[in-house]
Amino acid sequence: MAVVGSGVLVATANAGSGTGIPGVLEAESYAAHQGAQTEGTSDTGGGRNVGWLSNGDWMRYDKVDLGATGTPLTIEARVASANTDGGTVEVRQGSQTGELLAAFPITKTGNWQSWVTGTANSPTTLSGPQTVVVNLVSKSRSDFVNINWLRFTRGGAVPSASASVPGSASPSVPASPSVSPSVSVSPTPTGTPPQTGNGWVVMDQATWAQELAAFRAITPKTPKERMVPEFHASCKISHTKPDDPIVFPGIAGASHDHTFWGNKSTGAASTAESLFASKNTTCEPSTQDFSAYWVPTLLKDGKPVMPKEVTVYYGSRLKDYAATVPFPSGFRMIVGDAKQQTSTGQNNQFWCAGNGGETGRTANGEWPVCAPTAELIRQLTFPDCWDGVHLDSPDHKSHVGPADNTGKCSGKFPVAIPSISFMLPYPLNTDTEGVKLSSGTGYSMHGDFFNAWVPQALAERVRNCINQHAKCNAQGGF
Repeated sequence: MAVVGSGVLVATANAGSGTGIPGVLEAESYAAHQGAQTEGTSDTGGGRNVGWLSNGDWMRYDKVDLGATGTPLTIEARVASANTDGGTVEVRQGSQTGELLAAFPITKTGNWQSWVTGTANSPTTLSGPQTVVVNLVSKSRSDFVNINWLRFTRGGAVPSASASVPGSASPSVPASPSVSPSVSVSPTPTGTPPQTGNGWVVMDQATWAQELAAFRAITPKTPKERMVPEFHASCKISHTKPDDPIVFPGIAGASHDHTFWGNKSTGAASTAESLFASKNTTCEPSTQDFSAYWVPTLLKDGKPVMPKEVTVYYGSRLKDYAATVPFPSGFRMIVGDAKQQTSTGQNNQFWCAGNGGETGRTANGEWPVCAPTAELIRQLTFPDCWDGVHLDSPDHKSHVGPADNTGKCSGKFPVAIPSISFMLPYPLNTDTEGVKLSSGTGYSMHGDFFNAWVPQALAERVRNCINQHAKCNAQGGF
């Protein structure tokens, strides 16, 4: 599709961009990227958008048809931002340093799903199919923009509300109600071809078959009593860093500050192989669990506050807990949302644990004030079910999901996995004014898990403890 005429949209790109809307290049249809993640969008028509974009990130789109020369090229960008630092979305030809086709200044639009459309006249003389790179530039150390789509037109004047300077635009231009993006990304059920590329990490099925066979060959020990399907790791805090090896692999300093426990080597460059090779952890069992765990750092008046300790529970909330199998080697996932800055109910709030409990709220209503005999606490619980195909997904969530309405893993997520829960007690109680997270409000709390258990040790705990509805200690004993 490359029809040119007054007001006719002309952009096309590599497979995956098709939305049924002429000229709209969906942001998630990139051929290559750095730092991009996709998520569901609340924009008109639903679909997906690309988020978690920060300084230095980029997306490349191949075979974008800019049409014929002789009529002006107009470029639009549909964006959202909750970052007051702002930045620029650059549209360039060929590379991050190629010819500048348009630049869209980004300011705060409201929240991460408050969408506005910026429009720019491009001075380029380029035409026909081109490689287009969207380059992200910002002084902010954190994410500063979400992008839903780009649109290229020939022969139509820029709307009067748009910026008149070639190559620039203001994202305060009113949104176009006619756009209805429809591309979605969903995990693949077991038994169908897996999704690959763009952040989907396909598991080696031969390796997984060997791990499963070893797991099923274990003869379970007889528990003393059947109480609750659970085992745990008892951990101390290791370190803090503005790194995230799941969201920003290989890019040191790219994220907000995180508090790490478990593997002491965890940093931006961490991989499953490096974690397992380090064999140095702040958790018990110290010779069997080399996994990495992290959450955003909690701050009091700008100063970090560390949890006294962290207990990582592995259990099951399913009716058929005996169906639970271990995580595959290299598995990772995230729970929570760093961009969620408002309350969604009790499930994303801190509370007070201990005698006296909560005695009030902070002035902004966000944080509980605890009794002197209580302490601030937060629990994060990960999903119970997995697609059985992918070690990771573009948003680090789409390969896992909840049980169905009967309490079983089915459909897209047919494989039962241990339900992980972080229990995070902070040494704060009566004075919680001035408390925030490095990711923003307390509602933005999220957690990351990167599996590096010794496979046999994890398998024995799942078989002995979870499958038998038996409560085990950190060493896997009854």
